[in-house]
Amino acid sequence: MLTNFNNHTDSPRLVDPASLAFQSLLDKFAPTDATVLIVGETGTGKEVVARYLHHHSQRRHGPFLAVNCGALTESLAEAELFGHEKGAFTGATQSHPGWFESAQGGTLLLDEIGELNPSLQVKLLRVLQEREITRVGSRKAIKVDVRVIAATHVDLAQAIRERRFREDLFYRLNIAVVPLPPLRQRREDIPLLAQHFLALYARRLGRPARRLSHDALEALREYSWPGNIRELENTLHNAVLLSREETLTPAQLRLAGYSEHGFNESNDSTLDSFLQQQLISQPQQLFDRVISGLISNALLMTDQNQTQAAALLGISRHTLRTHLANQGVIKGRRKALVSPSSSSAHLTQERELRIGYQKFGNLGVLKARQSLEHCFAQQGVSVLWSEFPAGPQLLYALQNNEIDFGTTGEVPPIFAQASGNAVTYIAWEPPAPSSVGIVVPHDSDIRTISDLRSKRVSVNRGSNVHWLLLQLLEEAGIGLDELKVVYTPPKYPLTASDYLSVDAWMMWDPLLSAAESNPELRILVNGEGRVRNHQFYLARRDYVEKNDDILRQLVESLQQTGLFIDSHRHEASMLLAQELGLEVASVERALTRRSHKTRGMAFEVIKEQQTIADRFYALGLINKPVRVRDAVWQFSSALALIE
Repeated sequence: MLTNFNNHTDSPRLVDPASLAFQSLLDKFAPTDATVLIVGETGTGKEVVARYLHHHSQRRHGPFLAVNCGALTESLAEAELFGHEKGAFTGATQSHPGWFESAQGGTLLLDEIGELNPSLQVKLLRVLQEREITRVGSRKAIKVDVRVIAATHVDLAQAIRERRFREDLFYRLNIAVVPLPPLRQRREDIPLLAQHFLALYARRLGRPARRLSHDALEALREYSWPGNIRELENTLHNAVLLSREETLTPAQLRLAGYSEHGFNESNDSTLDSFLQQQLISQPQQLFDRVISGLISNALLMTDQNQTQAAALLGISRHTLRTHLANQGVIKGRRKALVSPSSSSAHLTQERELRIGYQKFGNLGVLKARQSLEHCFAQQGVSVLWSEFPAGPQLLYALQNNEIDFGTTGEVPPIFAQASGNAVTYIAWEPPAPSSVGIVVPHDSDIRTISDLRSKRVSVNRGSNVHWLLLQLLEEAGIGLDELKVVYTPPKYPLTASDYLSVDAWMMWDPLLSAAESNPELRILVNGEGRVRNHQFYLARRDYVEKNDDILRQLVESLQQTGLFIDSHRHEASMLLAQELGLEVASVERALTRRSHKTRGMAFEVIKEQQTIADRFYALGLINKPVRVRDAVWQFSSALALIE
């Protein structure tokens, strides 16, 4: 990673491909005003990256300020961030601008954002949404023109599960993410970084140039660097300061655990010794700490996939979820509650509706308006929302009883049904073929569908765009074995590594609509005349059997929301744009391309779904035939359609 972004001509030119791709990513983010979230271990250079983004942006002539959120005192944190008026509190003898006002026209780094207390998280979310602050002791809003960059070493996803960090603030910050890999994962960069620091501190200290012996360089490569680049810098600074020789040896680096025979693990560092020490010092907390640590690391290594994490730990998924419930990470099973309205205080059962959604369409707007929660509040039904990147992932969660209801395109439920998922079709929305397409770089040599032959195409397996890809290949007479299909979840914006790994991306709205506005990308074709691209609402079969009243009310709410979107499209676009981190114009264009009238399942739609299912089976993409009509809700055809 570059180490001196204020004077980048002095920085080492790194050779590790991951580092080169990383700098390319920064160069894409820097010119924009997008909020950036920098995630990395302590010492990886998060502030240095933030300064690079600032100095390569249009705000380079404005101020760059950095505030450590973890160091803000709870009593004065709001005043420090947003400023205060005279007399606002004891000791406020005069008005004072806060960090946001001081950074006007420039960039503000909120370092260690994960340490910000919950009450300030609410206020920060409003500042990011409205771009205005209110000083403590004042009612007057002040507009601020500040680019916010946040940084943290905390696992914010885990912090959300532990109720220490707001989910809505996370999504507001999580627009452009810069993951900083630890130094132990970039060992190819160590020689160049070391050379840079040696030259830097020799010059600063007025010492002759220093160089590393072969053994010293190998010692640097082999060391684990728990303190990352900061530890490497301090190690070499200390070596230049104390050494009298031109060539530095391993002994002069003073690396922990190093001897003339190399790095040795001491007995105290073994697992048994560690556990014995902990049993002596903190026996009461050890079991819970070990279990919690094992589970959190397994989930981290599997991207929070509970089934894979359980397999990694050698336990069942049920056992894993029991531990997660005990830790308060997930809710336990439904409990019997005393009904306050009953004079006899008989027991009733609290009910839940767990909805999986993607931040778009009727469900996205329904969540943003929170009208469903209001609707069910008097019925004792709690509504829980879970976001998913695409339909296949959502239906996997449905199959594993993590959600009860969700919406996808036309292909995911077919794959789900073929895999034994007890999915049930509840309702559908009219097709929107122009909302799916294939995207290529603007200067790509791919000009027609036929040019896809031998190219690498990214597609989310089992998604609606997977069906479009098959149609495109058939249209061009290209076999599946004549190109490289890369199965990956959808994403936008694209990173430098994305451009290097594939040649084209299958996308759908609103990502497709956002890509249309990007001058670096080009829409090769969309789904017009090729696919219908219906949208379906689906539920677990056992949930349908027990909660048909909830589903009827839910569909009615979706119908009402569809009317709202069609009659207040700009307002709906603004709601979704805030959630998605996309431009309002892109979201509005995406909403315009589709109808939002939720309807009960019809014979014609079931027939079209069956055609798709038969095609996937014929191509060997699903392992058994499916009968779509077997998965249709029996009340679906009776649903009233609001015109």
